[in-house]
Amino acid sequence: MNMTKVVGRVLEPPELKLAAPNGKAIKIEVDKDKCHWNLMGKCVVDGKPIERWGIVDFSASDQNRVKYEPFIQKLISKCRSLGIRMEEPLFYQDAAMSMLSNVVRLTELLEAVNDSACRVKRGRPQFILCVMSRRDIGYKNLKWICETPVGLVTQCCLSMRANKANDQYLTYLALKINAKLGGSNVELFNPFPHINDEGHVMFLGADVNHPASRDMISPSFAAVVGTTNWPTANRYAARVQPQLHRQEKIVNIGEICLELVEIYARLKRVRPGKLVLFCDGVSDSQFNMVLNEELQDLKKAFAEKDYKPTITIIMAQKRHQTRLFLEDVDGVPIVNVPPGTVVDTIVVHPFEFDFYLCSHYGGIGTSKPTHYHVLWDEHRFSSDHLQKLIYNLCFTFARCTKPVSLVPPVYYADLAAYRGRLYHKAAMEHSPNSMASSFSSKASTLFSSVGSNEERFYKLHADVENMMFFI
Repeated sequence: MNMTKVVGRVLEPPELKLAAPNGKAIKIEVDKDKCHWNLMGKCVVDGKPIERWGIVDFSASDQNRVKYEPFIQKLISKCRSLGIRMEEPLFYQDAAMSMLSNVVRLTELLEAVNDSACRVKRGRPQFILCVMSRRDIGYKNLKWICETPVGLVTQCCLSMRANKANDQYLTYLALKINAKLGGSNVELFNPFPHINDEGHVMFLGADVNHPASRDMISPSFAAVVGTTNWPTANRYAARVQPQLHRQEKIVNIGEICLELVEIYARLKRVRPGKLVLFCDGVSDSQFNMVLNEELQDLKKAFAEKDYKPTITIIMAQKRHQTRLFLEDVDGVPIVNVPPGTVVDTIVVHPFEFDFYLCSHYGGIGTSKPTHYHVLWDEHRFSSDHLQKLIYNLCFTFARCTKPVSLVPPVYYADLAAYRGRLYHKAAMEHSPNSMASSFSSKASTLFSSVGSNEERFYKLHADVENMMFFI
C-alpha cells in the first residue's frame, strides 16, 4: 500500500500538579512513553470532604450481593489515602434490582432516602452510592429521577467489581466521586500557553446526540458545557436540551452559553473576557451553518447583555479515515504514534487552520487522531500555541490518570448529551398514561409533564445542574 509521507512533531507533555499526603502541592512528570501518571503516595489537588452520604443496595436480594462492610471500609480508606476525607455512610438501604424498572417505587425510595438523610444531618446527602448486581436498563430511570425532580448526585457500581475491590477500581470510583462533588483531581502546573496573559478565559464544549437510525420520531439532544474555575479550568457546568429530530444546529446556543457565562460570573464575580468553543460532530459541509447561524446567535445574545468577549470556535472531528503510522524501520516492531503527535502539513487544508493531534496512548488497535479545524479565531492563536493548549487540556480529564483522545470540553458535552438521551428514554417508557393510579401525590406532581418535550422531564434540578453529574 502506498501511503502519503508526512512529517509530524511530538509535543512535550505538560507538568502536572498533585498534592502530597500533607496537602502541599507537588509537581510531577508523566511517563515519557505512555504519558500516564500514578497516584500511589500522592493525593488529589482538592479533595472535597464527604460527610453526608449513603448507600442504596439494589443487589441486596441477589446471589452476588455486595459484601457491604469490607467494600465500604476499602473505599473509605482509598478516598482518605487520596486526600478525600470520607466519613462513614449515614445510612444503608436495602432494595431490589426490580425496583429500577418501577418509576413510582424508585421515586418514593429516593425521596425517602433524601428526607431521612436531611433529618439526620440537617442537610441533603452529598451523594448516594448505588450498588447493582448487573448492568440494567433501569439505570436510565435512576439517573433521570435523581438528576431532574429529586436532585441527588449518584455514583453507581457493580457488586461483582465492588467485592473484588482492586486498587485501580477503588481509585476510579474515588476520582469520579470527588469530581462530581466539585473537587479537583489533577491540574496543570504551568499556565496555559498564549491565552493566560490577562483576564478570565472560559472553555466551552458543544455536542448533539441523535436518535438511532431507525428512530424517526425521537428528538435530538444538545448539550453545552463550560468551565467555571479559571485558571485551573477543570470543573464544568452543563446544560442539556431537546431539539428537533436530527437537527445538527444547536437551537438558542447563544442563550445557553450566556447562562453558563452567568454561572461563571456568580462564582468568580467577573464575566470571562475570552471564550474558546469546541464543537463535536459537525461535518465540513456544516461549517457555514456554524459561522452564519450559531456564531451570529452567540454574538446577538451577548450583545443584548452588553457583553463583548473575544471568541474562538474550533471543530473537533473523530469521524474521518486518516490514520498515522510511524515509518517502517527494519527490526523495529510497528507501534502506534506516541501521545502528542501532531501533523499539520500535506494532509490538511491548503490554506485553512487545521491539524491532526493524537493526544492519547493507543495500547490496542490503531490510534485515531482527532482532526481540529479552527473556524473562527479572535485570539489569533498560532499553530504551536493552539496545539499545545489542546494537548494540555487533554491531561485534565477528571476520571482517569492519562491524557484522553478528545479535548475534554467536547468529551464532557458528549457525556451530557447522552444523559439527555437517557432522560428521554426513561420519560417515554413511563408516561402518565402508563403509570399506575397508585401514584403518591408527590410523585404524580413530579411526572405530570412526562411524555412531551416540555421542560420538566429534562430540566436539571437546581442542586445538580452546576455539578459534574455526567461523568
